[in-house]
Amino acid sequence: MIANHIHDALNQVRRMQELVHEKRHFHGYSGLARLASGATACMAAIILSTEQVPRDPHIHLAAWGVVLTISLIANYAGLAYWFCTDRDVRHNPIMLKPALDAVPALAAGAVVSLALILHDHYDLLMGCWMIFYGLAQVAYRLSLPQGIYWGGLWYLCWGAICLLLPNLHFTTPWPMGIAFLIGESYGAYTLYQLKKETGK
Repeated sequence: MIANHIHDALNQVRRMQELVHEKRHFHGYSGLARLASGATACMAAIILSTEQVPRDPHIHLAAWGVVLTISLIANYAGLAYWFCTDRDVRHNPIMLKPALDAVPALAAGAVVSLALILHDHYDLLMGCWMIFYGLAQVAYRLSLPQGIYWGGLWYLCWGAICLLLPNLHFTTPWPMGIAFLIGESYGAYTLYQLKKETGK
């Protein structure tokens, strides 16, 4: 009899842990959107590395701006879809709060990028972009699975390497293409696993 009570109590504790774990995770981001972002970055690297594209930093900057725009649209469209289709989120918008966790790092990255562009330090842009994006991913460590945190460390390390390499030029697109193809693919896989585990 006592053993049955202990068994029931342990099951209840286990169920409560599962509920807390599930509630802690943020389900607003789309793995498909991240995969599309990585593929777009890789495609941009392929196009920018062709002989037809001049090695002009302004042209490369415009191309990466297009990649950024496509990625933002894809990811925030996924977030908007989650908001519109999940009744719990519509009735409790505070669940969107984790989406704000990345804003300070991304805003700082935008300011630093603008400063580098104004001073014609284009060769530092890719490394800075990766580092600030990595910081944004690390900021999700309490609301997204651990894989997103490891992905953030990937971007931080890759960005540091890009900043420290002496002869890496902004018009060499492959560091960005490779970093984001691998990083976003891994992020997409992590989010897919979360969806598979929780059914959301």
